[in-house]
Amino acid sequence: MKLAAIDIGSNAARLLISEASPKSNGVMDFTKVNLVRVPLRLGFDVFSTGTISDRKVQDLLNTIKAYQLLLEVYNVKYLKACATSAMRDASNAPDILKQVRQQTGIDIQVISGEEEASFIFENHIAEHMDATRSYLYIDVGGGSTELTFFSRNRLIFKTSFNIGTIRLLQQQVTETHWQQMKDSLKQLLKGYGAITAIGSGGNINKVFSLSKRKEGKPLSLDMLKDYYKEFSSFTVEERIHAYNLREDRADVIVPALQIYVNVMRWADAEEIYVPKIGLADGLIQALYAEISV
Repeated sequence: MKLAAIDIGSNAARLLISEASPKSNGVMDFTKVNLVRVPLRLGFDVFSTGTISDRKVQDLLNTIKAYQLLLEVYNVKYLKACATSAMRDASNAPDILKQVRQQTGIDIQVISGEEEASFIFENHIAEHMDATRSYLYIDVGGGSTELTFFSRNRLIFKTSFNIGTIRLLQQQVTETHWQQMKDSLKQLLKGYGAITAIGSGGNINKVFSLSKRKEGKPLSLDMLKDYYKEFSSFTVEERIHAYNLREDRADVIVPALQIYVNVMRWADAEEIYVPKIGLADGLIQALYAEISV
């Protein structure tokens, strides 16, 4: 059975198509069939003007139409489509989503930061790790950062902050925003002892890939600090050539590392695992749970 998820983020739109099939023990296995990413960068419009420009609206419509054709070719029967921070903040979002629905038949749901954190948690990565420990999921996007805390096999909290890579690039994150995140984390995590981070998002995946670490091995906080200093010493153009990065990755990777480093410091987390999962993967899991009822 093929399932698909569309994730309209502040930096990019993703279509993930997965094949769901039971393993010998009866547990469902989700195999990635195709992942398509289009760097729409809606956040650059929204976080500066409060609206999505006509040009970006057309780009979004064309992207969803292309995704619709792929869904037909792959014979996908079930789809879950969501939009996050940029669409949450765009004053013309209702009109755009109506156009998408009329032209493609695809209904995109705008989800809150807390709902976004919940869908990322649907991947249940921490459940396969040491049940006696505490884990903090950190998902860094263009418009927001979602944090989910899991201790001794129990979900403790989910929260979201409007601190994201594009907002940082546009200098829309103040010291007050950082302080609120720091104070919240310190308060929420008080008394839980050693915490291990789990990172999701394209930027931490790219850093993990550049690190040449083996799958399943964590990155250290010191390593992230070193990458942050190293990347910060180059211009965007230099980063593109030095690290073979796309332009839409080369500019956001530095503010992304700033967020990961700050969150890990405030959580006293010395290591971060990077299982290469994200919102789209969580949407697939949630979709399967919905259709299996």
